[in-house]
Amino acid sequence: MAKVTVMEYERVVRFEHGRLAGVLEPGRHRYRRRGTRLERVDLRPRLVPVNGQEMLTADRLVVKVSATLRIAVTDPALFVTAAQDPVQELYLRTQVELRAAVAEADLESVIAARPRLPARLTAALAPAARAVGVDVLELTVRDVMLPGDLRRAYADTALAKERGRAELERARGEAAALRSLANTAKLLEDRPALLRLRALQAAGQAGTTLVVHAGEPAAGRG
Repeated sequence: MAKVTVMEYERVVRFEHGRLAGVLEPGRHRYRRRGTRLERVDLRPRLVPVNGQEMLTADRLVVKVSATLRIAVTDPALFVTAAQDPVQELYLRTQVELRAAVAEADLESVIAARPRLPARLTAALAPAARAVGVDVLELTVRDVMLPGDLRRAYADTALAKERGRAELERARGEAAALRSLANTAKLLEDRPALLRLRALQAAGQAGTTLVVHAGEPAAGRG
């Protein structure tokens, strides 16, 4: 008899004479060495980088999208028996789903929909993941990269928008100032006493000099 210790974070799939005989839980186990094969499966979450690949959008523009999968094995026996390389199968399936999502939308929609892509892709990958004993815990779209000419075009567009916003704010500020001056002028025209009151207030401030112009002398009678 042989002994094997299974750690808390793993399971051991046991085969006897080529047939699946069960899954060993954490702890120390005895087994017959002859005709028995053991496969250790790590249950801890793992990251699977999905390298950037060039894809065509609905408006026939090329983008390069990369992502990261966070997965964990939920069925050790299925993980060992369903596919020769289950992680690679899930990797390729992720690339297919990414291509499908990008191909359905134009470039602006792809960029705008980037925060919503993970939920859609996770749902699309779930059946394929379950088929190999895996659960997709999280999918992150790392980058949506544009070719150099498109990057420059988008940078120029963004700069033009920001300049337009600045000009609009400046024009709004000038219009507000003009309206304020016009309202003040109208108020002083309707109430001249306010102008005299404002002059007296200014004269009361330290360092202010008030110059009073005398009126012309009255013409004498001949």
